[in-house]
Amino acid sequence: MTIEILGMVATKEASETRGSFYDGPVVDTAYLTRFAKAHDEAGFDRVLIGYGATGPDGFAVAGHVLAHTARLGVLIAHRPGFVAPTLVARKLATLDHLSGGGRVAIHHISGGSDADQRRDGDFADHDTRYERTAEFMQVLRRTLTSDAPFDHEGRFYRFEGAYSTAKPATPAGIPLYFGGQSDAAVAVGTQHADVYMLFGEPLEQTAERIALLRAEAARHGRTLRFSLSTRPIIAQTEDAAWARADAIADETRRRLASTGDPTARAWGMTNSVASNRLQDVAARQQVHDERLWFGVTALTGPGGNSSGHVGTAQQVADALLRYHEIGVDTFLIRGFDPYEDVVDWGRELIPALRAGAARIPAPA
Repeated sequence: MTIEILGMVATKEASETRGSFYDGPVVDTAYLTRFAKAHDEAGFDRVLIGYGATGPDGFAVAGHVLAHTARLGVLIAHRPGFVAPTLVARKLATLDHLSGGGRVAIHHISGGSDADQRRDGDFADHDTRYERTAEFMQVLRRTLTSDAPFDHEGRFYRFEGAYSTAKPATPAGIPLYFGGQSDAAVAVGTQHADVYMLFGEPLEQTAERIALLRAEAARHGRTLRFSLSTRPIIAQTEDAAWARADAIADETRRRLASTGDPTARAWGMTNSVASNRLQDVAARQQVHDERLWFGVTALTGPGGNSSGHVGTAQQVADALLRYHEIGVDTFLIRGFDPYEDVVDWGRELIPALRAGAARIPAPA
């Protein structure tokens, strides 16, 4: 089986252990360019471009990344509800043509923080947001694929003669990624997503989620691909990797104790079910499946993917390939030392992942 490897770029250097999401220039163009090129050279397939109600525009960032890399694709995070799906379809298709075709994908996040939604004027409740996402994805896909104008009248959107002359540049189209673990999210993603994104949970829990999602998708006559997000921590020896993990936890703890650090104050500001699931796992123990580490997860609270696999490059690759055996074919990996980790992963981790995946048969 082939696998897809995703990274994540940002417009400035910041993580739990370095930089700041708030201080300094919001857009460091030189850093973004260097960061994107590092992913391209390391062998990543795409990079996720995140979304926040106070951050830079993802489509503009995506255009810069595509213009400064040779083959790297983008996965643009997007919150339905602020831009019409017909317009988003035209934006995606246009960007797909301008970048050579096949390099553009979209990730739908319905919003895990009520406060952040309201910054953009959205006061819809959790389940309503997911219902809106379902209708958005339905109209988006139809706009990208329809050969003739169409009408649509739903709860959230109404169109007459909707049509886009700009279609995806390749037959593969624009892949639709989706994330969310609540019951409302499962209902949406299993009907409309191409790739369902999961946080880095233990193998047993991940297998259970995949089985549930596959069964629900089958009810709608659909199949899904699955993505797993993790924060690998690698070193030349296993002991050195665990020592590095301890150092990352120590620095995260130090920054949390600093009340003047606005980055630290922002952690844990989400009420998403997926993030809360990680907190439940971290509360039981901090290491699962030998090397899946929740040390930072336990410190920062619910706030996105924070678990990571620890070991040598080959040990981490072997651990991730166990997920591949149960159906994961996409890995989103991002580091605590963002730029340096990407360069390091390109030397051993990514080649080991691809070589191992080629030897694994397709899951039943």
